[in-house]
Amino acid sequence: MTRWLAARLPANDLELLLLAFRNSGKSTLVGLFSAWLIMRDPNIRILVIAADLALAEKMVRNVKRIIERHPLTGGLKPERADQWACGQFTVNRPGELRDPSMLAKGIGANITGSRADVVICDDVEVPNTCDTPPKRADLRERLNEIEYVLTPGGLKLIIGTPHTYYSIYSRERRPETGEETPFLDGFVRLELPILDERGKSRWPERFSEEKIEAIRRRTGPNKFESQMMLRPANLADGRLDPDLLRCYDAELVYHESNNEALLTLGGKRLVRASCWWDPSYGSPEKGDASVIAAVFTDEDGEYWLHRALYLEHDPDKTEQAAEATQLCRRVVSFLDDLYLPAVTLETNGIGRFLPGLLRKELAEAGRPCAVIEVASKQAKDTRIVEAFDAVLADRRLHAHRCVWDTPFIAEMREWRPGGRGRDDGLDAVSGCLLSEPVRLSRRPEPTPREVRTRRNWRPGYGSFTARTGFNI
Repeated sequence: MTRWLAARLPANDLELLLLAFRNSGKSTLVGLFSAWLIMRDPNIRILVIAADLALAEKMVRNVKRIIERHPLTGGLKPERADQWACGQFTVNRPGELRDPSMLAKGIGANITGSRADVVICDDVEVPNTCDTPPKRADLRERLNEIEYVLTPGGLKLIIGTPHTYYSIYSRERRPETGEETPFLDGFVRLELPILDERGKSRWPERFSEEKIEAIRRRTGPNKFESQMMLRPANLADGRLDPDLLRCYDAELVYHESNNEALLTLGGKRLVRASCWWDPSYGSPEKGDASVIAAVFTDEDGEYWLHRALYLEHDPDKTEQAAEATQLCRRVVSFLDDLYLPAVTLETNGIGRFLPGLLRKELAEAGRPCAVIEVASKQAKDTRIVEAFDAVLADRRLHAHRCVWDTPFIAEMREWRPGGRGRDDGLDAVSGCLLSEPVRLSRRPEPTPREVRTRRNWRPGYGSFTARTGFNI
């Protein structure tokens, strides 16, 4: 790790990401690297940001001890005690600068007035900063603030281990979170999982194969993959696994012939459709989304989640049309695009005022569509479990590719019964699934030969001819 860090400076690599397994000593070695930087240039200013202030101060204390004890840094320790504090220190340096040589800050602290030549982010992603979507968004926003603290040509070094599937360290973008590129796209990376390419321990003196297997067994596969193998995963197993969804790209095809309408999807005839709207006037960013979903069923009993739309109104157009009117008009367009004959509207809360307005908008648009009012009496967690468990286990639920670009996938991955995460999309889709009857796939009638060749051991099985003596 230290050789890699030292080699990056001559290469002018100024955005670095160091990922190493837990208990590998990465923070200690980065502290040694910081002391080396101060020895080379006493005027350098280093800002350490961690998930909390105590963790950041831990690295600062480590660097102080190195400067105090190493023979090459003996002259750097200042004489004044106020220049040698636990959370910051200033070495003997020729320049008169406002910021200390090294300063510790928590990720939630205000760093607006600080300036630094090197910013080190030490384990800023921990469960307390990434276990919910709002916390992850806040973490990314605060890390982006570093750009205004770092001096031109400064070094940004981020070290840590992934703590969530939607990690800031991920190599791949997560489209369901709105990412167009990975958060740390362009960073020079060094990744050191506990097992190398041959499956051997990178530190056999400390982590034997037996020790590694014991860690895997005690902590579980998800946490081991994330913390020791550096593959982003949720530390806690979710109840719903979006990887069990079957992705497809086909679009609806509507055809009429011989006075009969036919709706197909990927060559399969669709026989039923359900549409569910879980309305809300709240802000999606605050976890209160208005979601409408549509699920189709084919002749074989397969379910096709074709759309899950998170509705938003335009605040700039509220004078021309109120929020509720804007949402209803979007629902009308949704129903028309998908040839839906009916929509079920959940009337709990604000939904009881919407059916009349939605019927009015449908009539004005000339769209014949039934509006079914439903008041949900069952607990939301129970509805979601009953709707998804069987179809996911049997892998009978397909999801259109556009659904993967919505928050619905993140809701699935992180949902747990009794949790407080977002579930508006799950609630809408579960309503669709529960309103659809279970449809068994059709099988052709067996031929007489197939009937005769069936092995059946039950007494009295088979046909017989009665002797009646009847003759014409």
